[in-house]
Amino acid sequence: MLALKVVLAEHDAVPTLVFDEVDQGIGGEVGGRVGEALAAVARGSTGGRQALVITHLPQIAAYADHQVVVAKAAKGGVATSDVLVAAGEARIRELARMLGDADMDTALRHAAELLRTASETSETRSGTPSRPARPPRR
Repeated sequence: MLALKVVLAEHDAVPTLVFDEVDQGIGGEVGGRVGEALAAVARGSTGGRQALVITHLPQIAAYADHQVVVAKAAKGGVATSDVLVAAGEARIRELARMLGDADMDTALRHAAELLRTASETSETRSGTPSRPARPPRR
């Protein structure tokens, strides 16, 4: 479905696209390529559109212009969902958490590198500089 949407996106006038569980059955490097494809669909050559992507892969999440974290919980016997914007160091920590450990130095460096790579890839393809990811402070 994603491949079809990537091909047809240039002819689709829909301003908002929703992709749920696009990471099913993939991982690692393929996730990075999927992230690139989703960023390209959102950018489009005829103007940008909003792409909402639900993913568990940090390789995909790194390509987002904005990342939110949805946490499910129960409060007083009622199911709740909290939504937090992840930006700056919090985003690096969230990607590190998705990689396996938000406090591990290796995961934090990997998360920062994913953001740097995604930013450079997006900048190269669009010709528009993206804000670079800041490395985590220790």
